[in-house]
Amino acid sequence: MNDKWRVRQVAVAALMLLGGIQAGCAQSLADQAQAQAKAQAQAQAKAQSAAQTTANVAASTVAEQDPAAASVQPQAESAAQPLPGAPVALTPEEAQQNAAGNVAELQQMIRGSDLNELRTTYNGTYGASLLFYGKEMTYYVALFQNKTFWRVIKTSDETRAEAIYRDFAQKTLQLSDVEIRRTRLEAQKAFTARMIALTQDHANRLQADLTIARQQQALVADQQKQTRAQANALQVEKAAAQDQLRAVQRQVQELQRQVEGGLPVQ
Repeated sequence: MNDKWRVRQVAVAALMLLGGIQAGCAQSLADQAQAQAKAQAQAQAKAQSAAQTTANVAASTVAEQDPAAASVQPQAESAAQPLPGAPVALTPEEAQQNAAGNVAELQQMIRGSDLNELRTTYNGTYGASLLFYGKEMTYYVALFQNKTFWRVIKTSDETRAEAIYRDFAQKTLQLSDVEIRRTRLEAQKAFTARMIALTQDHANRLQADLTIARQQQALVADQQKQTRAQANALQVEKAAAQDQLRAVQRQVQELQRQVEGGLPVQ
Protein backbone atom coordinates (compact mmCIF):
# COMPACT_ATOMS: atom_id res chain seq x y z
CA MET A 1 0.00 0.00 0.00
CA ASN A 2 2.83 2.35 0.79
CA ASP A 3 4.49 1.54 -2.50
CA LYS A 4 1.36 2.51 -4.43
CA TRP A 5 1.07 5.79 -2.54
CA ARG A 6 4.73 6.60 -3.23
CA VAL A 7 4.30 5.82 -6.95
CA ARG A 8 1.28 8.10 -7.04
CA GLN A 9 3.22 10.90 -5.40
CA VAL A 10 6.10 10.47 -7.84
CA ALA A 11 3.65 10.55 -10.78
CA VAL A 12 1.97 13.71 -9.47
CA ALA A 13 5.35 15.36 -8.95
CA ALA A 14 6.43 14.41 -12.47
CA LEU A 15 3.23 15.83 -13.93
CA MET A 16 3.70 19.07 -11.99
CA LEU A 17 7.30 19.35 -13.16
CA LEU A 18 6.29 18.70 -16.79
CA GLY A 19 3.54 21.33 -16.58
CA GLY A 20 5.99 23.86 -15.17
CA ILE A 21 8.45 23.16 -17.98
CA GLN A 22 5.74 23.55 -20.63
CA ALA A 23 4.51 26.79 -19.06
CA GLY A 24 8.05 28.13 -18.98
CA CYS A 25 8.59 27.18 -22.62
CA ALA A 26 5.31 28.77 -23.61
CA GLN A 27 6.19 31.95 -21.75
CA SER A 28 9.64 32.01 -23.39
CA LEU A 29 8.17 31.53 -26.87
CA ALA A 30 5.61 34.29 -26.24
CA ASP A 31 8.37 36.63 -25.08
CA GLN A 32 10.44 35.80 -28.14
CA ALA A 33 7.49 36.39 -30.51
CA GLN A 34 6.71 39.69 -28.85
CA ALA A 35 10.34 40.81 -29.10
CA GLN A 36 10.52 39.73 -32.75
CA ALA A 37 7.30 41.62 -33.61
CA LYS A 38 8.64 44.71 -31.84
CA ALA A 39 11.93 44.49 -33.76
CA GLN A 40 10.08 44.08 -37.03
CA ALA A 41 7.89 47.12 -36.27
CA GLN A 42 10.97 49.20 -35.43
CA ALA A 43 12.73 48.07 -38.63
CA GLN A 44 9.64 48.88 -40.71
CA ALA A 45 9.37 52.32 -39.09
CA LYS A 46 13.05 53.00 -39.82
CA ALA A 47 12.61 51.84 -43.45
CA GLN A 48 9.58 54.10 -43.90
CA SER A 49 11.46 57.03 -42.37
CA ALA A 50 14.45 56.43 -44.65
CA ALA A 51 12.16 56.13 -47.69
CA GLN A 52 10.41 59.37 -46.80
CA THR A 53 13.76 61.14 -46.38
CA THR A 54 14.98 59.80 -49.75
CA ALA A 55 11.72 60.84 -51.44
CA ASN A 56 12.02 64.35 -49.97
CA VAL A 57 15.60 64.59 -51.27
CA ALA A 58 14.47 63.43 -54.72
CA ALA A 59 11.58 65.92 -54.69
CA SER A 60 13.95 68.73 -53.71
CA THR A 61 16.27 67.77 -56.59
CA VAL A 62 13.35 67.77 -59.02
CA ALA A 63 12.16 71.13 -57.74
CA GLU A 64 15.63 72.59 -58.31
CA GLN A 65 15.71 71.23 -61.86
CA ASP A 66 12.17 72.38 -62.68
CA PRO A 67 10.46 74.77 -60.24
CA ALA A 68 7.09 74.15 -61.88
CA ALA A 69 7.16 70.53 -60.72
CA ALA A 70 7.36 71.51 -57.04
CA SER A 71 3.63 72.20 -56.93
CA VAL A 72 2.72 68.71 -58.10
CA GLN A 73 5.12 66.40 -56.20
CA PRO A 74 3.55 63.23 -54.69
CA GLN A 75 2.35 63.41 -51.11
CA ALA A 76 3.72 61.19 -48.30
CA GLU A 77 3.66 57.47 -49.00
CA SER A 78 0.21 55.97 -48.39
CA ALA A 79 -1.24 52.49 -48.69
CA ALA A 80 -0.03 50.01 -51.27
CA GLN A 81 -3.21 50.47 -53.34
CA PRO A 82 -3.63 54.25 -54.00
CA LEU A 83 -7.03 55.85 -54.26
CA PRO A 84 -8.21 56.68 -57.83
CA GLY A 85 -6.72 59.99 -58.92
CA ALA A 86 -4.31 60.17 -55.94
CA PRO A 87 -0.52 60.48 -56.51
CA VAL A 88 1.31 57.14 -56.48
CA ALA A 89 3.74 56.99 -53.54
CA LEU A 90 7.13 55.41 -54.15
CA THR A 91 8.29 52.32 -52.33
CA PRO A 92 11.57 52.63 -50.41
CA GLU A 93 13.38 50.64 -53.11
CA GLU A 94 11.97 52.85 -55.90
CA ALA A 95 12.84 56.01 -54.01
CA GLN A 96 16.38 54.74 -53.43
CA GLN A 97 16.77 53.83 -57.12
CA ASN A 98 15.39 57.19 -58.19
CA ALA A 99 17.90 58.98 -55.97
CA ALA A 100 20.73 56.69 -57.11
CA GLY A 101 20.50 57.68 -60.77
CA ASN A 102 17.69 56.10 -62.79
CA VAL A 103 17.80 59.14 -65.07
CA ALA A 104 21.40 58.47 -66.05
CA GLU A 105 20.70 54.75 -66.41
CA LEU A 106 17.75 55.34 -68.73
CA GLN A 107 19.69 57.89 -70.76
CA GLN A 108 22.35 55.26 -71.40
CA MET A 109 19.87 52.49 -72.19
CA ILE A 110 17.73 54.58 -74.51
CA ARG A 111 20.63 54.90 -76.94
CA GLY A 112 20.36 51.18 -77.64
CA SER A 113 17.59 49.12 -79.20
CA ASP A 114 16.60 46.93 -76.24
CA LEU A 115 14.01 49.33 -74.80
CA ASN A 116 10.43 49.24 -76.06
CA GLU A 117 8.26 52.36 -75.79
CA LEU A 118 4.85 51.18 -74.63
CA ARG A 119 3.07 54.47 -73.94
CA THR A 120 3.83 58.17 -74.25
CA THR A 121 1.77 61.23 -73.37
CA TYR A 122 2.58 64.80 -74.40
CA ASN A 123 1.13 67.97 -72.92
CA GLY A 124 2.89 71.10 -74.09
CA THR A 125 6.63 70.60 -73.67
CA TYR A 126 6.05 68.04 -70.89
CA GLY A 127 5.69 64.31 -71.45
CA ALA A 128 5.46 60.92 -69.72
CA SER A 129 6.66 57.60 -71.15
CA LEU A 130 6.33 53.97 -70.14
CA LEU A 131 9.33 51.94 -71.37
CA PHE A 132 9.93 48.19 -71.11
CA TYR A 133 13.26 46.38 -70.88
CA GLY A 134 12.38 42.81 -71.90
CA LYS A 135 15.69 41.19 -71.01
CA GLU A 136 15.11 41.86 -67.32
CA MET A 137 11.29 42.27 -67.44
CA THR A 138 11.77 45.76 -66.04
CA TYR A 139 9.67 48.89 -66.59
CA TYR A 140 10.96 52.47 -66.70
CA VAL A 141 8.46 55.26 -66.16
CA ALA A 142 9.86 58.66 -67.17
CA LEU A 143 8.71 62.23 -66.73
CA PHE A 144 10.44 64.67 -69.07
CA GLN A 145 10.38 68.18 -70.51
CA ASN A 146 11.68 69.15 -73.94
CA LYS A 147 13.00 65.60 -74.47
CA THR A 148 15.07 65.84 -71.25
CA PHE A 149 14.34 63.24 -68.52
CA TRP A 150 14.14 64.72 -65.05
CA ARG A 151 12.39 61.93 -63.17
CA VAL A 152 12.58 58.17 -63.82
CA ILE A 153 11.08 55.31 -61.78
CA LYS A 154 12.27 51.72 -62.30
CA THR A 155 10.05 48.80 -61.29
CA SER A 156 9.36 45.19 -62.23
CA ASP A 157 5.67 45.42 -61.25
CA GLU A 158 3.54 45.93 -64.36
CA THR A 159 0.49 47.15 -62.45
CA ARG A 160 2.55 49.63 -60.47
CA ALA A 161 4.33 50.83 -63.62
CA GLU A 162 0.98 51.55 -65.25
CA ALA A 163 -0.20 53.41 -62.12
CA ILE A 164 2.96 55.54 -61.99
CA TYR A 165 2.65 56.26 -65.72
CA ARG A 166 -0.92 57.49 -65.23
CA ASP A 167 0.28 59.65 -62.34
CA PHE A 168 3.09 61.13 -64.47
CA ALA A 169 0.68 61.71 -67.36
CA GLN A 170 -1.62 63.61 -64.98
CA LYS A 171 1.39 65.66 -63.83
CA THR A 172 2.18 66.63 -67.43
CA LEU A 173 -1.40 67.86 -67.75
CA GLN A 174 -1.04 69.98 -64.60
CA LEU A 175 2.43 71.26 -65.50
CA SER A 176 1.41 72.23 -69.02
CA ASP A 177 -1.67 74.24 -67.97
CA VAL A 178 0.26 77.47 -67.43
CA GLU A 179 2.44 76.83 -70.50
CA ILE A 180 -0.58 76.21 -72.74
CA ARG A 181 -2.35 79.24 -71.29
CA ARG A 182 0.75 81.36 -72.00
CA THR A 183 0.91 80.01 -75.57
CA ARG A 184 -2.73 80.85 -76.17
CA LEU A 185 -2.35 84.30 -74.65
CA GLU A 186 0.71 84.96 -76.82
CA ALA A 187 -1.24 83.85 -79.90
CA GLN A 188 -4.20 86.01 -78.91
CA LYS A 189 -1.90 88.97 -78.33
CA ALA A 190 -0.22 88.48 -81.72
CA PHE A 191 -3.61 88.05 -83.40
CA THR A 192 -4.92 91.21 -81.73
CA ALA A 193 -1.80 93.13 -82.74
CA ARG A 194 -2.21 91.93 -86.32
CA MET A 195 -5.89 92.90 -86.31
CA ILE A 196 -4.97 96.30 -84.92
CA ALA A 197 -2.43 96.74 -87.72
CA LEU A 198 -4.93 95.67 -90.38
CA THR A 199 -7.64 97.89 -88.92
CA GLN A 200 -5.24 100.80 -88.66
CA ASP A 201 -4.18 100.25 -92.27
CA HIS A 202 -7.83 100.21 -93.32
CA ALA A 203 -8.43 103.38 -91.33
CA ASN A 204 -5.39 104.99 -92.98
CA ARG A 205 -6.71 104.04 -96.40
CA LEU A 206 -10.13 105.42 -95.59
CA GLN A 207 -8.53 108.60 -94.26
CA ALA A 208 -6.48 108.90 -97.45
CA ASP A 209 -9.58 108.37 -99.57
CA LEU A 210 -11.48 110.92 -97.51
CA THR A 211 -8.64 113.43 -97.84
CA ILE A 212 -8.53 112.91 -101.61
CA ALA A 213 -12.32 113.19 -101.81
CA ARG A 214 -12.29 116.44 -99.85
CA GLN A 215 -9.46 117.83 -101.97
CA GLN A 216 -11.28 116.79 -105.12
CA GLN A 217 -14.52 118.25 -103.80
CA ALA A 218 -12.78 121.55 -103.10
CA LEU A 219 -11.21 121.49 -106.55
CA VAL A 220 -14.53 120.71 -108.21
CA ALA A 221 -16.24 123.45 -106.20
CA ASP A 222 -13.58 125.94 -107.35
CA GLN A 223 -13.93 124.72 -110.92
CA GLN A 224 -17.70 125.04 -110.67
CA LYS A 225 -17.33 128.56 -109.39
CA GLN A 226 -15.01 129.52 -112.22
CA THR A 227 -17.22 127.80 -114.79
CA ARG A 228 -20.27 129.54 -113.41
CA ALA A 229 -18.53 132.90 -113.64
CA GLN A 230 -17.43 132.11 -117.17
CA ALA A 231 -20.96 131.06 -118.10
CA ASN A 232 -22.36 134.31 -116.69
CA ALA A 233 -19.80 136.30 -118.65
CA LEU A 234 -20.58 134.37 -121.79
CA GLN A 235 -24.27 134.96 -121.21
CA VAL A 236 -23.65 138.69 -121.03
CA GLU A 237 -21.45 138.54 -124.11
CA LYS A 238 -24.09 136.51 -125.92
CA ALA A 239 -26.79 139.03 -125.12
CA ALA A 240 -24.55 141.85 -126.28
CA ALA A 241 -23.71 140.00 -129.48
CA GLN A 242 -27.35 139.31 -130.15
CA ASP A 243 -28.14 142.99 -129.66
CA GLN A 244 -25.30 143.88 -131.99
CA LEU A 245 -26.56 141.33 -134.51
CA ARG A 246 -30.04 142.73 -134.44
CA ALA A 247 -28.67 146.25 -134.88
CA VAL A 248 -26.56 145.15 -137.83
CA GLN A 249 -29.53 143.36 -139.32
CA ARG A 250 -31.64 146.50 -139.06
CA GLN A 251 -28.85 148.48 -140.62
CA VAL A 252 -28.65 145.99 -143.47
CA GLN A 253 -32.35 146.20 -144.02
CA GLU A 254 -32.23 149.94 -144.04
CA LEU A 255 -29.37 149.98 -146.49
CA GLN A 256 -31.17 147.45 -148.63
CA ARG A 257 -34.19 149.67 -148.80
CA GLN A 258 -32.04 152.61 -149.72
CA VAL A 259 -30.30 150.65 -152.43
CA GLU A 260 -33.55 149.43 -153.85
CA GLY A 261 -35.26 152.77 -153.53
CA GLY A 262 -36.87 154.00 -156.86
CA LEU A 263 -36.62 150.60 -158.47
CA PRO A 264 -39.79 149.00 -159.78
CA VAL A 265 -41.33 146.50 -157.42
CA GLN A 266 -41.53 143.03 -158.83
